[in-house]
Amino acid sequence: MKNTETQKVLKGGEWLIRESAPADSFTPEDFAEEQLMIRDMCEQFLDAEIYPILDKIDSLEEGLMKSLVTKAGEQGLLSVSFPEEYGGLGKDFVTSTIVNEYMGAGHSFSVAVAAHTGIGTLPILYFGTPEQKQKYIPKLITGEWAGAYGLTEPNSGSDALGAKTTAKLSDDGKHYILNGQKCWITNGGFAHVYTVFAKVDGDKFTGFIVERGTEGFTQGPEEQKMGIKGSSTVQLYFQDAKVPVENVLGEIGKGHRIAFNILNIGRLKLCAATTGGARRALTDSVRYAATREQFKQPISNFGAVKHKLAEMAIRIFVSESALYRTAAWIDEKEKELLAAGKHFNDSLLGAAEEFAIECAMLKVYGSETLDYVVDEGVQIHGGNGFSAEYNISRAYRDSRINRIYEGTNEINRLLTLDMTLKRAMAGRLDLMGPAMAVSKELMSIPDFGAQDDAPFAAELKLVANLKKALLMAAGSAVQKLMMKIESEQEVLMNLADMAIETFNAESVLLRVMKMTEAKGDPATALYQDIMRTYLYDAADRVNKAGKDAINAFASGDEQRMILMGLKRFTKAEPFNAKDARRRIADKMIAEGKYCF
Repeated sequence: MKNTETQKVLKGGEWLIRESAPADSFTPEDFAEEQLMIRDMCEQFLDAEIYPILDKIDSLEEGLMKSLVTKAGEQGLLSVSFPEEYGGLGKDFVTSTIVNEYMGAGHSFSVAVAAHTGIGTLPILYFGTPEQKQKYIPKLITGEWAGAYGLTEPNSGSDALGAKTTAKLSDDGKHYILNGQKCWITNGGFAHVYTVFAKVDGDKFTGFIVERGTEGFTQGPEEQKMGIKGSSTVQLYFQDAKVPVENVLGEIGKGHRIAFNILNIGRLKLCAATTGGARRALTDSVRYAATREQFKQPISNFGAVKHKLAEMAIRIFVSESALYRTAAWIDEKEKELLAAGKHFNDSLLGAAEEFAIECAMLKVYGSETLDYVVDEGVQIHGGNGFSAEYNISRAYRDSRINRIYEGTNEINRLLTLDMTLKRAMAGRLDLMGPAMAVSKELMSIPDFGAQDDAPFAAELKLVANLKKALLMAAGSAVQKLMMKIESEQEVLMNLADMAIETFNAESVLLRVMKMTEAKGDPATALYQDIMRTYLYDAADRVNKAGKDAINAFASGDEQRMILMGLKRFTKAEPFNAKDARRRIADKMIAEGKYCF
């Protein structure tokens, strides 16, 4: 029976101090029939409409990308998560995450669609007036119009609130006069509707809806980029641009609410898209390795290549496990807020904000998983991987941007710890009690009682210990550094890496336990290989990140004590990861694709 109380009560960041049951964890194996149909529709659309013309897309052929966005709209792929009152399909957050994942393998097209349905449309949906929503949303979700988002400026990237674009009310009170410049605007070359941020009277950071053709508003030429070459990217210029007062988005001076709330959703969706892209790149690499012969045999026969293929698969499977666990939490929280009488707008934004910590971690891990997969994919392709003739070279170039936008991975690592500590200080998250319990345990003699031989007992114990390692390291850092911790970015990033590994380890363990409960051991043997290999390696990675953090702030007896605790909490059982990886790789080679 599902523990609904656990689900209802769980808050963002609370996974660290609460035990979770497999039944409480939503996984891709739980997709409903309709969700599987939508997934297949996305894959079929890419196969039929996108892959045959990738070179044409990359050449920025006039009107092509806009026509493809419109075509996706005609098939209902843009409107999945939008309310029925505006012509959308009104599906839940998990379903929209599935669309992002399975459309995520479409290179530049994926970027255009994700920007359009995300930052191009959501600000109006969540912060617009009823009139603004009626005017723009129906046209945006059918693809008749395209959306874009103007936040970044030449001198304000990560420091978004440092924007210099200004807005001043006209003498007749009918328009805001915008002056300034925005850069790196995805879909900027063909969008009809732009969400643009400017400072009213030089200090009140505010959102505006700006339409193409607005007097004084122009777009620059297309940027020539390293990757995602088919994605329209331009600068926007405002020279006394006249924006009607009714196009103010949200409240004057509250633009940061729009910018930061939309980013939480965007970060999770970016993890979805990069996971989808990684799956496709791995399938290409599996097929290449099976057909490329050296020394009179396919290179897929060699252990070094099998190691790469298996590690790629492990990271994708883990990324997906953490992704859908979080997406379901957001979905449940949204429904809970709706049931409590919250407005539609506030429900999803409130749910995404609740799990902003997890969204930041997902963005980091998803983007770095894709980078790893395409890098090893090029290596497996050898010299051919460096040739534009093979799609892996495009995947490699297109991947690199993901660690930069939606907040750099450095910013997201810092946010992971910053948000966690702020919630603890505000009483939203009780970290103090569990951290004190870990300190007490460190002072006690380890329990060498009888070994628990229940299924997955060793893995559950390891995950519980990884949580203790993180609580111990973070608690010690806060105690030692106090208010100075904000300036110790290296320590914060080490702690964030410990958190990401621990969250992933628990997510993949719960997923595999749930599968095993449903199907039995023999049917899930390879999934257990994936999970155990990840946990075995994660323990070492947590140990390394923990050591680096501890050595940066502790010394003497205190340092020795904490390092002993870290060693104790990151000790994994011996495990033959080589054979496990070979079994994982052999299954994909036999199937000719990523098949987990």
